[in-house]
Amino acid sequence: MATVILVRHGRTTANAGGVLAGRTAGVGLDDTGRAQALRAAGRLAAVPLVAVVSSPLERCRQTAEILLAEQTGSPATPVEEAITECDYGQWQGRTLAELATEPLWSVVQSQPSAAVFPGGESMAAMQARSVAAIRRLDAAFEAEHGPGAVWAAVSHGDIIKSVLADALGMHLDLFQRISVGPASISIVHYGATRPDVLATNTDSGDLSWLGATASAEPTVGGGDTPQPAPGSRS
Repeated sequence: MATVILVRHGRTTANAGGVLAGRTAGVGLDDTGRAQALRAAGRLAAVPLVAVVSSPLERCRQTAEILLAEQTGSPATPVEEAITECDYGQWQGRTLAELATEPLWSVVQSQPSAAVFPGGESMAAMQARSVAAIRRLDAAFEAEHGPGAVWAAVSHGDIIKSVLADALGMHLDLFQRISVGPASISIVHYGATRPDVLATNTDSGDLSWLGATASAEPTVGGGDTPQPAPGSRS
């Protein structure tokens, strides 16, 4: 199969203010977020992407545009509704400090599979739609471009954490143990037998090795798939 690079959007004004933006319109990158996205774009410049897929929300589209500006080819640029932010319902727009006093907060942190946001969606539904979308897109890009294809999906923290949890074989109730920082890069290769998580939450390190990973399947006892350069954080 192809290889997907999961990129979280850069920091936003809501992130800086400790507000749960959710699907609020008009929440864009701040200066720090743009710098973070530029750093990610520089790392990905050495990787010929066949597509940069974005959540429809502004902060992801801005991040995707910055990534695309550093690509020498002409990647496809679809917008995918199924990797948009979780629908936090009545929690949207409130501060994290305030939300931490809600009884549901402890459920979200310790048993997210049981969490349903008032007026919004469940975290289980969020994971189901996002994982299905990533796997569907991955198969489509592999069919079009071959098993060496590498593509990027620009999305949100909880979305990427839920996709990584699925790829790692983790129950959703453990997904809060995964960190996904602003403009961080995580990498998953959906092999013939199982997903192979090549990196999580990296914000530095050379990515040129990605060109040799996509067609390589791991062998018993470990294979010769290139690994992230020293200094990348996972």
